[in-house]
Parts: sequence; C-alpha cells; structure tokens
Amino acid sequence: MFTFAANNTNNKHIFIMVEIKNDKLTVTVASLGAELQSIKDSEGREYLWQGGEKWPRRAPILFPIVCSVNDDTYTVDGKEYHLPRHGFARDTEFKLIAQGEHKVTYALHETEETLKIFPYCFNLAVSYRLGGNKIHVVWHVENTDTREMHFQIGGHPAFLAPGCKEDEELKGVIALDNKAPLKALKSYIDGSHEMTEIDADDIKDGMIHFNDEFFANDSVKLHNCQTRQASLLNPDGSAAVTLDYKCPIIAFWSPYQKKAPFVCIEPWYGLGDPRGWKGDFKDKICMNHLLPGASFMSEYTITIGE
Repeated sequence: MFTFAANNTNNKHIFIMVEIKNDKLTVTVASLGAELQSIKDSEGREYLWQGGEKWPRRAPILFPIVCSVNDDTYTVDGKEYHLPRHGFARDTEFKLIAQGEHKVTYALHETEETLKIFPYCFNLAVSYRLGGNKIHVVWHVENTDTREMHFQIGGHPAFLAPGCKEDEELKGVIALDNKAPLKALKSYIDGSHEMTEIDADDIKDGMIHFNDEFFANDSVKLHNCQTRQASLLNPDGSAAVTLDYKCPIIAFWSPYQKKAPFVCIEPWYGLGDPRGWKGDFKDKICMNHLLPGASFMSEYTITIGE
C-alpha cells in the first residue's frame, strides 16, 4: 500500500493516487473524482482502459446527474441552475478519509462552487474494497441539507476488450444473466434519448456481440432492472470481467468510429432528460430523493476472471 502524486495531463491537475492490493489484484484510485485508475491481476495484466485521445477518462463517477439535463439547464423551486454532462464529481478533488491495505474511502461535500450549480448540502463517500478477485464499489450519499434533496449517481468504468488493439476493429462479447428478449431505450449519437422502448435486437439469448456499429446510436441503455450481471468475455468464452449490480439501468458504450479497444459497462441510478422534456429537477426520470438526514447506499462489484 502506498500513496503518490501524479500529473493528469488530460485534466491538467496534480492529484493523489492510492494503491490497495491483495494476492489477486492491485488497484489504484485517484483523489480527483475518486476515480479508479488501474486494475491489475497477480500477473500484472491491466483490465482498465488507461485513458488517451480516444477517451481521456477511465472510470468516472457520475454525480449529481447521469447523462445530461436539456440545454445543461434545470430548475429547482423556480430557479434555474446549470450542470455539465454527468455532473461535477468526476472533475472534483475528493478527500481521502480512510486507507487500509485492502480498502480506501474518499469523500466529497458541498462547497461554495458546487452550491452555485447544485443547491444542496450533501456528503458523498466512495469506497473501494478488495475481497479475493473482487472489487466492491460502494456509494454512500447523505443529505445534510434542511430540505429534501434530489440526485442521480452512476458508474462509467471502461474495460479493455480482450483481444482488441487500439486503431483496429472493436469486437467482443458480453454475456448477460437474462436470456429473455430485452428492451432498450431509443438513443441517438448525440447522447440524447427518448423514453420509447425498442426491441434490443442486437442482444440475443443474453449475449451482446458488439462491434463499432453496435454503438452507432451512442450508448445502449437497458432500463427497468432487466439484468443484474454482465460479463465481458475472453475469446475462449471465459469471463475476463464481470459486473454485478442492482441498479435500475445498465448502459454499454464505446466511442463510435474511434476504434478504441474498450467497452464501458455502466451501472446507473439515473438517466438523462429525454428529448424535449421540461420540468422541475425533482420530477426528472429515474430520480432519487432523500429527506434531510437520510442517506442512500448502493454497491456494485467488479470480478476479475472467474
């Protein structure tokens, strides 16, 4: 276990990196965004995309919104506020509050700057804990305000697609735990969507055979808790990475036509505004609500190998 400073050339920021490890995995996490930076197995194989021109991030945390509000504008009690896509947590420095050999916890709370764009007092804690070949990712959101708080949260980890190389054809397989016909939300390449359900014809018998064209309409979003597990497979059919989750939405994404050798498997407690939607922030699709003093906690698990 050690801590070191690093220079993120993508965000022009000096931040602290913490390493946790056991006999199966070595994981590093940055203080900037409390973001996973690396997942290596005992043989030194990297499983997480390492950033670059194709996409500068690795595994950002989405808070207090997932995706976008229309025109980056939303309304609380009649007052307009502005939030960038996926919120501000991913570009904000978190405070290291606990560090051990197998676990690290970061925290973020409101500041004068966040209150200008998200008018609530809050505590957000993010923990990573190792157990064998598993990484337990835990989100804890507490409402420290005097009024009800509304928020969304999600993960955006990017995993290297087994057998793929940068600037070559993207292809791979993701196995889901639901073999029934699935429904997806109608999406567009600009990242927007409608609440219209469409048949997920590219997903058959619980198997996603993805390539670049699979992401022609941006991310593929499965809603209404249709799945609880997704495994990115090796060429021999074994699991390279498995995510277990209990969130209402799981999304899959890779940057279209960039020949990037990774795919994001994204557990979401939230969803962006549908095209043309207007309304108060509390009435957004897939919104979470906390009374003063109440808290929200959720976990998803990343398993490396089988």
